[in-house]
Amino acid sequence: MTHTTHEFAHPTDVRTALADPALVPERPTPDDGTAGAGVAWLRATVARFSSGEPHRRRRALVEAELARLEPTALRRAAATGADGDGDGDVRIRVVRALAEALGMPEPGDVAQAVTVVAGAYFGGADPDPAADEAVARLVALLAPEDEDRPASEAAANRIGLLVQACAATAALVDAAAADGDAPLARVLRETPPVRTMRRFAARDTRVAGRDIAEGDVVLLDVASAQRAHPVPLTFGAPPRPCPGRAHALALAEGLLRRPLTPFAQLHHLAVPLLLPNAWDHASAAALAAQGFDAIGTTSLGVAAALGLPDGTAATAAATVALARRLGRDAFLFTVDAEGGFSDDPQEVAELARELHDAGAAGINLEDGLPDGTLAPVELHAAKIAAVKARAPELFVNARTDTHWLGREEKRTAERLAVYEQAGADGVFVPGLSDLDAIGALLGTLVVPLNILYAPTGPSLTELAALGVRRISLGSLLYRRALAAAVTLATDLRADRPTDLDAPSYAQVRAASSLHASDPGT
Repeated sequence: MTHTTHEFAHPTDVRTALADPALVPERPTPDDGTAGAGVAWLRATVARFSSGEPHRRRRALVEAELARLEPTALRRAAATGADGDGDGDVRIRVVRALAEALGMPEPGDVAQAVTVVAGAYFGGADPDPAADEAVARLVALLAPEDEDRPASEAAANRIGLLVQACAATAALVDAAAADGDAPLARVLRETPPVRTMRRFAARDTRVAGRDIAEGDVVLLDVASAQRAHPVPLTFGAPPRPCPGRAHALALAEGLLRRPLTPFAQLHHLAVPLLLPNAWDHASAAALAAQGFDAIGTTSLGVAAALGLPDGTAATAAATVALARRLGRDAFLFTVDAEGGFSDDPQEVAELARELHDAGAAGINLEDGLPDGTLAPVELHAAKIAAVKARAPELFVNARTDTHWLGREEKRTAERLAVYEQAGADGVFVPGLSDLDAIGALLGTLVVPLNILYAPTGPSLTELAALGVRRISLGSLLYRRALAAAVTLATDLRADRPTDLDAPSYAQVRAASSLHASDPGT
């Protein structure tokens, strides 16, 4: 029977094909029962070339393997041993770093064997004795000791994990290294490591108005689709998203040895950064004294304390002045600067440089406008790029107000992708609280996601489990402080019993006058 080959290059068509469960990465390959016989056995036993229940079972094995390895630890390990073996082959370095981090035996031998297997693994049905022999060596090294069968599904999917990391991650590292300091998000779009994808129809289906019959071949031009759409396609899409997305990015960053500032490191830990937001020196110092890793400022609190409106660029001078006061303390802090207090990217960059010089570790830039609309995405991206050029060590948290303002919510991922590619170190979506929507958004991101805490949920535990890396409290503390002050005053006026527990006068005076002798305090 003759099968038709269908080619798709439009972003919508490619995404539709990736999301179609009828289209699988390979024609189902029967397992002939010959354990460890070589590449044919490997392809028949890994998740990538499986469907239905075998795919779910085998994918779970890969996910369990990756769950043992925190991406931050992988990044650190890759950076530490990036040139340890002196091998110029990036594929060897990729596999060796991953094998070492996973505690596999003989990582150098594993890496050499995986590179031999990789070509035949993706190449199809042509026999390759050298690759078959390499599979046998890998099975002997990687099969779990407690397995009755020497060549189990567990061993096959360990090998599959390494093989799939090999070429794609190496291509990402090579492209990023050739492009200097370009953000990985931009590299993924402009030079995707996976340029084409092949799918086979496991049953009849329909994509972009075309009938696709069972057994037909579907070729997806990822590179062309990526150039026309900002959200990366390299890591697939449900129902088969790449389970190792975060690990691949961490591995690439580690091998590239891109440094992280102490504040940036807080966004790459197993536990999300809980960022309380202060409105003056006293509130920031009090929070820092409680051991918070970093403090943010709240533009609403800063503005309201001065009797000024928030979000109207009225507090630029006050924000800089507060940063100067906070910069004389030892704690890390990041500044909420609305939209940068200007529509001129160079003016925003100059402000950012001033904040960094004052001691700020980060800046929060939002694309919401005072009239309730959104700034043009190109303008906000230009601000981000200008800030990173002027103050490269300043952590830029790019905020989109699509959910906060209820505008263009379906374009949230597109906006954030553009901001990532402009150089944003993190992205922020206040108002987004649906767990499924957060999870779906995380699958499109390259940089850490910041979510605004809401008393109605989700909980910190739920957000952490999804992979959210920063949780801000926004103006909540300031608003609660106002409520507590008013409640106390009205209770006292009414002669009602009330809780008078508070820091003493001397404690507050000591904290707030710590730098009283310094000029400008």
